[in-house]
Amino acid sequence: MDLQVKDNKGKIVGTVAASDDVWRAESNDALLHQVVVAQQANKRRGTQDTQQRGDVSYSTRKIRPQKGTGQARQGSRRSPLLKGGGVAHGPHPRSYRQRLPKKMRRQALRIALSEKIRDESVTVLDALKLDAPKSSTIRDIVSAFELKGRTLIVTGSTDQNVVKSANNIPGVEVQSAALMNPLETTSVPNLIITQEALEAINSLWGADGGKE
Repeated sequence: MDLQVKDNKGKIVGTVAASDDVWRAESNDALLHQVVVAQQANKRRGTQDTQQRGDVSYSTRKIRPQKGTGQARQGSRRSPLLKGGGVAHGPHPRSYRQRLPKKMRRQALRIALSEKIRDESVTVLDALKLDAPKSSTIRDIVSAFELKGRTLIVTGSTDQNVVKSANNIPGVEVQSAALMNPLETTSVPNLIITQEALEAINSLWGADGGKE
């Protein structure tokens, strides 16, 4: 398939070939959802912790007689029923990590990119080179394309000038093509992909890219 290529002013300057394997993948909401949820789970630190009654620093002396007071039986100040006592069934450090096969992760990214194409949310930029960080250049590009909502700019390789230029612009993020993933792709309404990045994506995740 061919995609339109635009310059920094939003004017169409040509077309570029895009791999059908990457940009025309069949929809599979179940697979895409599973991979996105797994990525979200893998980002969780799992460091929440609470003290059980054995961890609380209190005396174990029985706080009142078992019988004769008319009050409920209480064994120790460490009881979860009392203020400052241990926490019953509270969270403890654990791993939320979910492992997914490489084929599933790769296919999920293809599906996410194809959905962006179907939603007409992908803009191909002819080139993006900055001699020095300049936020106004990135802001002008986003404005020229009349994009609303969060925007992810995908470059062929990591360019610190582009990254620093976008740091001060709310709702604009920059990522290299090799680091693209289903979670980032689906979490933003708009994609701006440089022509160099498009070629890298075709090479990495096309039918001939890498080993399945």
